[in-house]
Amino acid sequence: AAALMLLMMTGTSVAGEADIVGVKAMKASNGTWSFDVTVSHGDEGWDHYANRWDVVAPDGTLLGTRTLLHPHVTEQPFTRSLRGVSVPDGVVSVTVRGNDYVHGTGGREFSVELLN
Repeated sequence: AAALMLLMMTGTSVAGEADIVGVKAMKASNGTWSFDVTVSHGDEGWDHYANRWDVVAPDGTLLGTRTLLHPHVTEQPFTRSLRGVSVPDGVVSVTVRGNDYVHGTGGREFSVELLN
């Protein structure tokens, strides 16, 4: 039975979903926002890695996307930045969510208050 279980698990991904574990938001002098986002994901290579993260308004509007162009197998967690994000007046918090090639959008999201 154990051998059968091992055969059934072969090829099964164990990387899970992309989790957002930290966000730093900074307002620039021109009124746009910059986000430094830390992602944790068990990247396995080109077939399964965290490939982007999104900044989303409370109403679901997509405000910005940072595309990740390669796996970070040996760099976990990792932080990448996105500059020049326009946030509509009145929006006082955003959510950052991760995405990976296998699971799509999911994993732990991170909400951040936007302090002027």
